[in-house]
Amino acid sequence: MLASAAEQTFHAGPASSYTAKQTNENVTVAAVAYDTEELAHSAFGKTNPNQYGVLPVLVVIQNDTGQALRMSNLEVNYIGPDDRRIDATPASDLPYTLGGPKRPSPGGDSPSPLPIKIKHKNPLSAWEFQGREFAAKMLPAKESANGFFYFQTKPLQGARFYLTGIVKAADGQGIFYFEIPLEIHR
Repeated sequence: MLASAAEQTFHAGPASSYTAKQTNENVTVAAVAYDTEELAHSAFGKTNPNQYGVLPVLVVIQNDTGQALRMSNLEVNYIGPDDRRIDATPASDLPYTLGGPKRPSPGGDSPSPLPIKIKHKNPLSAWEFQGREFAAKMLPAKESANGFFYFQTKPLQGARFYLTGIVKAADGQGIFYFEIPLEIHR
Protein backbone atom coordinates (compact mmCIF):
# COMPACT_ATOMS: atom_id res chain seq x y z
CA MET A 1 0.00 0.00 0.00
CA LEU A 2 1.34 3.42 -0.94
CA ALA A 3 1.55 6.14 1.66
CA SER A 4 -0.18 9.45 1.04
CA ALA A 5 1.84 12.53 0.18
CA ALA A 6 1.25 14.00 3.66
CA GLU A 7 2.47 10.78 5.30
CA GLN A 8 5.62 10.80 3.19
CA THR A 9 6.52 14.47 3.55
CA PHE A 10 5.57 15.64 7.06
CA HIS A 11 8.49 15.95 9.47
CA ALA A 12 8.73 18.26 12.46
CA GLY A 13 12.01 20.09 12.90
CA PRO A 14 14.03 20.30 16.11
CA ALA A 15 12.49 22.47 18.84
CA SER A 16 15.34 24.97 18.49
CA SER A 17 14.41 25.63 14.84
CA TYR A 18 11.07 27.27 15.70
CA THR A 19 10.67 30.90 16.71
CA ALA A 20 7.84 30.27 19.21
CA LYS A 21 9.64 28.29 21.92
CA GLN A 22 10.63 28.39 25.56
CA THR A 23 13.40 26.61 27.49
CA ASN A 24 13.14 25.70 31.18
CA GLU A 25 15.68 23.53 33.02
CA ASN A 26 17.23 22.26 29.73
CA VAL A 27 13.86 21.28 28.28
CA THR A 28 12.76 23.20 25.17
CA VAL A 29 9.14 23.30 24.04
CA ALA A 30 8.18 24.78 20.68
CA ALA A 31 4.58 25.38 19.57
CA VAL A 32 3.30 26.22 16.08
CA ALA A 33 -0.32 26.95 15.20
CA TYR A 34 -1.18 25.22 11.91
CA ASP A 35 -3.59 28.00 11.00
CA THR A 36 -3.11 28.33 7.24
CA GLU A 37 -4.25 26.07 4.45
CA GLU A 38 -0.64 25.46 3.39
CA LEU A 39 0.47 24.41 6.87
CA ALA A 40 -2.60 22.23 7.37
CA HIS A 41 -2.13 20.46 4.04
CA SER A 42 1.54 19.77 4.85
CA ALA A 43 0.46 17.73 7.88
CA PHE A 44 -3.07 16.53 7.10
CA GLY A 45 -3.19 16.09 3.34
CA LYS A 46 -6.37 17.34 1.69
CA THR A 47 -8.12 18.21 4.94
CA ASN A 48 -7.81 21.65 6.51
CA PRO A 49 -9.17 21.25 10.06
CA ASN A 50 -9.40 25.04 10.44
CA GLN A 51 -12.40 24.93 8.08
CA TYR A 52 -14.19 22.85 10.74
CA GLY A 53 -13.28 25.03 13.73
CA VAL A 54 -10.31 22.92 14.84
CA LEU A 55 -6.89 24.52 15.32
CA PRO A 56 -4.00 22.02 15.32
CA VAL A 57 -0.93 23.09 17.30
CA LEU A 58 2.31 21.25 16.63
CA VAL A 59 4.34 20.77 19.81
CA VAL A 60 7.99 19.71 19.79
CA ILE A 61 9.67 18.86 23.12
CA GLN A 62 13.46 18.51 23.30
CA ASN A 63 14.95 16.93 26.43
CA ASP A 64 18.51 18.22 26.87
CA THR A 65 18.70 17.03 30.48
CA GLY A 66 20.68 14.01 31.59
CA GLN A 67 17.59 12.04 32.62
CA ALA A 68 14.31 10.74 31.26
CA LEU A 69 11.15 12.83 31.53
CA ARG A 70 7.67 11.50 32.27
CA MET A 71 4.91 13.18 30.28
CA SER A 72 1.94 10.93 31.06
CA ASN A 73 0.01 13.71 32.84
CA LEU A 74 0.46 16.67 30.54
CA GLU A 75 -2.01 19.52 30.80
CA VAL A 76 -2.28 21.66 27.69
CA ASN A 77 -4.43 24.71 26.99
CA TYR A 78 -4.96 27.28 24.30
CA ILE A 79 -5.24 30.61 26.10
CA GLY A 80 -7.04 33.29 24.11
CA PRO A 81 -6.19 36.98 24.24
CA ASP A 82 -9.03 37.37 26.77
CA ASP A 83 -7.33 34.73 29.01
CA ARG A 84 -10.07 32.17 28.30
CA ARG A 85 -8.61 28.65 28.46
CA ILE A 86 -9.57 25.97 25.97
CA ASP A 87 -8.65 22.36 26.70
CA ALA A 88 -7.27 20.18 23.94
CA THR A 89 -9.70 17.83 22.21
CA PRO A 90 -8.43 14.26 21.78
CA ALA A 91 -8.05 13.28 18.12
CA SER A 92 -10.48 10.39 18.66
CA ASP A 93 -13.20 12.95 19.51
CA LEU A 94 -12.62 15.22 16.48
CA PRO A 95 -15.11 13.45 14.17
CA TYR A 96 -17.86 14.17 16.71
CA THR A 97 -17.18 17.90 16.78
CA LEU A 98 -18.97 18.31 13.45
CA GLY A 99 -22.20 16.65 14.58
CA GLY A 100 -23.92 13.93 12.64
CA PRO A 101 -25.72 14.33 9.35
CA LYS A 102 -29.39 15.32 9.61
CA ARG A 103 -31.86 12.60 8.75
CA PRO A 104 -34.23 13.70 5.94
CA SER A 105 -37.92 13.55 6.70
CA PRO A 106 -39.80 12.46 3.56
CA GLY A 107 -43.27 13.07 5.07
CA GLY A 108 -42.68 16.63 6.21
CA ASP A 109 -42.75 16.96 9.99
CA SER A 110 -43.55 13.33 10.77
CA PRO A 111 -40.50 11.10 11.11
CA SER A 112 -40.17 8.14 8.78
CA PRO A 113 -40.89 4.71 10.28
CA LEU A 114 -37.99 3.33 8.24
CA PRO A 115 -34.45 4.10 9.33
CA ILE A 116 -32.67 6.13 6.70
CA LYS A 117 -28.93 6.12 7.01
CA ILE A 118 -26.87 8.53 5.02
CA LYS A 119 -23.18 7.86 5.17
CA HIS A 120 -20.86 10.82 4.78
CA LYS A 121 -17.14 10.49 5.22
CA ASN A 122 -16.15 12.76 8.06
CA PRO A 123 -13.01 14.69 7.07
CA LEU A 124 -11.81 14.83 10.69
CA SER A 125 -11.71 11.04 10.92
CA ALA A 126 -8.68 10.80 8.59
CA TRP A 127 -5.81 8.71 9.99
CA GLU A 128 -3.50 11.75 10.06
CA PHE A 129 -5.32 13.28 13.04
CA GLN A 130 -4.86 10.33 15.39
CA GLY A 131 -1.57 9.28 13.80
CA ARG A 132 0.01 12.69 14.35
CA GLU A 133 -1.48 13.43 17.78
CA PHE A 134 1.08 14.01 20.55
CA ALA A 135 1.33 10.64 22.28
CA ALA A 136 4.74 10.44 24.02
CA LYS A 137 4.48 9.35 27.67
CA MET A 138 8.24 9.20 28.35
CA LEU A 139 11.09 11.16 26.81
CA PRO A 140 14.62 9.76 27.19
CA ALA A 141 17.58 12.07 27.84
CA LYS A 142 18.85 13.93 24.77
CA GLU A 143 15.78 12.93 22.69
CA SER A 144 12.79 14.81 21.32
CA ALA A 145 9.11 14.09 20.74
CA ASN A 146 6.51 15.87 18.66
CA GLY A 147 2.85 15.75 17.76
CA PHE A 148 -0.31 17.79 17.50
CA PHE A 149 -2.81 18.97 20.06
CA TYR A 150 -6.22 20.00 18.72
CA PHE A 151 -8.27 22.93 19.99
CA GLN A 152 -11.84 23.84 19.08
CA THR A 153 -11.17 27.47 18.32
CA LYS A 154 -10.09 29.77 15.57
CA PRO A 155 -6.60 31.26 15.63
CA LEU A 156 -6.52 34.57 17.50
CA GLN A 157 -3.79 37.20 17.69
CA GLY A 158 -2.36 37.32 21.20
CA ALA A 159 -3.17 33.68 22.01
CA ARG A 160 -0.76 31.47 23.95
CA PHE A 161 -0.07 27.76 24.26
CA TYR A 162 0.25 26.52 27.86
CA LEU A 163 1.84 23.20 28.89
CA THR A 164 2.55 21.76 32.32
CA GLY A 165 2.98 18.28 33.78
CA ILE A 166 6.49 17.34 32.61
CA VAL A 167 8.33 15.63 35.49
CA LYS A 168 11.74 14.08 35.92
CA ALA A 169 11.21 10.32 35.92
CA ALA A 170 13.89 9.59 38.52
CA ASP A 171 12.61 11.80 41.34
CA GLY A 172 9.19 13.08 40.22
CA GLN A 173 10.33 16.70 40.36
CA GLY A 174 8.24 18.86 38.05
CA ILE A 175 9.65 21.07 35.33
CA PHE A 176 8.35 24.65 35.41
CA TYR A 177 5.37 25.30 33.12
CA PHE A 178 5.68 26.57 29.53
CA GLU A 179 3.62 29.45 28.16
CA ILE A 180 4.43 30.19 24.53
CA PRO A 181 2.92 33.02 22.46
CA LEU A 182 1.48 31.57 19.25
CA GLU A 183 2.34 33.21 15.96
CA ILE A 184 -0.71 33.63 13.77
CA HIS A 185 0.15 33.21 10.11
CA ARG A 186 -3.05 34.52 8.50
